[in-house]
Amino acid sequence: MLKAGIIGGSGYAAGELMRILINHPDVIIAWVNSRTVAGMRVADVHPGLIGETDMVFTSDIDLEDIDVLFCCRPAGKTREFLETHDIPENLRIIDLARDYRIESPDHDFVYGLPELNRKPMVRGARHVANPGCIAMAIELSLAPLAKNMLLNSEIHSTVITGSTSAGAEHRPSSHYSWRNDNMVVYRPFSHQQLPEIRQTLLAMQPSFNARLNLIPMRGPFSRGIIAVTYLDCPISLEEIIRLYDEYYDDHNFTFISSKIPDLKDVVNTNKCIIHLDHIDGKLIITTVIDNLLKGGAGTAVHNMNLLFGLQETTGLTMKASAY
Repeated sequence: MLKAGIIGGSGYAAGELMRILINHPDVIIAWVNSRTVAGMRVADVHPGLIGETDMVFTSDIDLEDIDVLFCCRPAGKTREFLETHDIPENLRIIDLARDYRIESPDHDFVYGLPELNRKPMVRGARHVANPGCIAMAIELSLAPLAKNMLLNSEIHSTVITGSTSAGAEHRPSSHYSWRNDNMVVYRPFSHQQLPEIRQTLLAMQPSFNARLNLIPMRGPFSRGIIAVTYLDCPISLEEIIRLYDEYYDDHNFTFISSKIPDLKDVVNTNKCIIHLDHIDGKLIITTVIDNLLKGGAGTAVHNMNLLFGLQETTGLTMKASAY
């Protein structure tokens, strides 16, 4: 059995991570660390785990006692943690923040998009940086085109995300009275996940130099992401669908659908569903994921399965909350 430790255990992604790992047949959660709620019962902070666990948050950290560490703290805190602790050489680390998503000579983190970097994770990687949830939705929308050198025009993407994407910390824009019956654009053309999207597309299509226009929006729902992306693409829809089917044929969680997907088709699952259409020379790609699972904890567990040679879908076969 693998022994897992979690730091930053009070947030939404950490709660979903624990929900998965508690039911994972090959994992035991050794401890869950939190500086803010140490001493409290996990189920009192994450009510969805009532009856599932008797664990208590701890302020202690024993890195020698675990095989894998999940870092669920805010941006910047993982780097700070690794620089101030002695890290065992064989400890696998999966970071759910954005500290190590951009490749650099000063770290060895693999970008944890399984549909792109499965091989490095299977072949001995020790450290993995989970993608951002918005980045993942767009990357999965465009990866088959990039592989086939078809990103040759400006790309336009509008992404609507649920309130849990902002994390569990309370702020004015997360209050129910503000978020309900409301939508708002934020960080147009300048979202913090744009660099990792461009990095991913360039890794697949080095000639890619077009502008990526991203309009993120906050939606009046709790979880899920819908990304609608369009670009010029002169080849037929039938050929495009063939390329997407071919690319995702040996991947377990991304599916091409003949109908436009709803958010409820993926909420509570580790699935990504993609619909393709071709109108007046424009390829329109509609992609939906659950931001907390496929866009967070689910992919973290998927990456853990790859690092330790487990079957990829272990612990991740969950049904959508469709009604």
